[in-house]
Amino acid sequence: MASLKPLEFKWGIIATGRISGDFVKDLLVDPKTRDVHDVTHKVVAVGSRSVDSAHKFIDRYIGGDKSVNAYGSYQGVYSDPTVDAIYIGTPHTHHYENARDGILAGKHVLCEKPATSNAAELRALLQLAQEHKVFFMEALWTRFQPLTREVRKIADSGVLGEPVLMHADLAFDADIENLPTTHRMLDPKLGGGALLDLGPYPMIWAIVGLYEHPSNSGAGPSSISGAMVKTPITGVDSATSWTLTFAKSGMQAQANLSVSMVIPSNEPGVTIRYRKGVIKVASPIFCPKSFTVEYFDDSGKVWKEEKRNYEYVGSGWHFQADEVARCVREGKLQSGLWGWDKSLLEMETFDEVRKQGGYVFPPGVEKVV
Repeated sequence: MASLKPLEFKWGIIATGRISGDFVKDLLVDPKTRDVHDVTHKVVAVGSRSVDSAHKFIDRYIGGDKSVNAYGSYQGVYSDPTVDAIYIGTPHTHHYENARDGILAGKHVLCEKPATSNAAELRALLQLAQEHKVFFMEALWTRFQPLTREVRKIADSGVLGEPVLMHADLAFDADIENLPTTHRMLDPKLGGGALLDLGPYPMIWAIVGLYEHPSNSGAGPSSISGAMVKTPITGVDSATSWTLTFAKSGMQAQANLSVSMVIPSNEPGVTIRYRKGVIKVASPIFCPKSFTVEYFDDSGKVWKEEKRNYEYVGSGWHFQADEVARCVREGKLQSGLWGWDKSLLEMETFDEVRKQGGYVFPPGVEKVV
C-alpha cells in the first residue's frame, strides 16, 4: 500500500522580528530529520510594517523565495487565501488584536507566549475561536519538545511516586540599566518586566510537573502567592517569584517559580522532587537538551542515576508547528498537549501575581478587562 502524501501546511507570518525569524528557520528544517513524515511546512506570506521589511525578512530567512507574498500590513496576511495558519510574533500587548483579526479572517492561529496581556483577553479570543471554528494555540514550544514529553512519560509511569515540591527558574541579565525605556523588557506599555516575558517557562514546568500529573485529576491550584521586585527605571518587575499549591485533589504539592532579568539562570533550571526520586532538567528551561533522574532507595538515598541527552536538527521550534498542522488536519480547535485550560491557568496566575505585586498596566494596554 502506498504511503499517504504528507500534508503541506502553509503559514503566514505576522511581524518580522527575531522571534519570527527563529520560528521560520525551524519551519524550513526537513521534517524527516526529526522523524516526522506526515506533515511539511511552507511559508507563503509575510506581513510587516512595510513591504520592504517583509522582503528583507524573506531574503534573510526564506532564501529570497519569490513565491512568498510580502505585505506591508498584517491585514494582507489575514486576507491571503493561500494561508492555512498565522504565526504571531509581535510584542505580547499586541497579541489580542493580532489574534482576533486573524480569527475573524478565518485563519488558524499560533500565538507567541504569553498568549495575551491578561486572562480576560484570552477568554475573549477562545470564545471567538470557538465561534469561527478555528484552531488557536499559545506557542509554548517547550511542551512539544521530545525531552518534555519524556519527562511526562517518566512521571506518569509512577516509578518516582507522587510529586511533592518543585522549583523552576528562568533568568538572564538584560543589562536593563543600558536599555532604552521603550524596550519591550522595560516599557510598561508593552507589558514589560520579567513576569510576562520569562514567566511562561517556569509556568509550563509547573503545569507539566504538577497540574498535568495524573494524581492531580486536572485540578487548578488551591492557592497562588507572589511577590515582585520592581526596577526604579520604569516600575516594571525586574524579578518575581510565585508559589502554586496543588491540594484540591489527591495530590499535595507545591511549585516555587522565579524569574529575573538582572542575573543569569540557575542550574539545574528545573527540579521536580518526588517521594521516590528527583528529576533535574538542565537550563535553559525553554529548550533544555538534557535531564537527570535520581532514584531513591527506601532510606531516601540515591541508588541509581540516569542522564538523558537530546539532539535534533533545528532549535526546537518546529515541534509545535507539527502539532498545529496535525490538529488542523484532524479538525481540532485546540491541542491535547497544550490546551486552552493550560494557557488560561497561566494567564490567571499572572493576573493574580501582578495584582499581589501591585503591577498595573497603563490605561489602554489591556483591550479586554
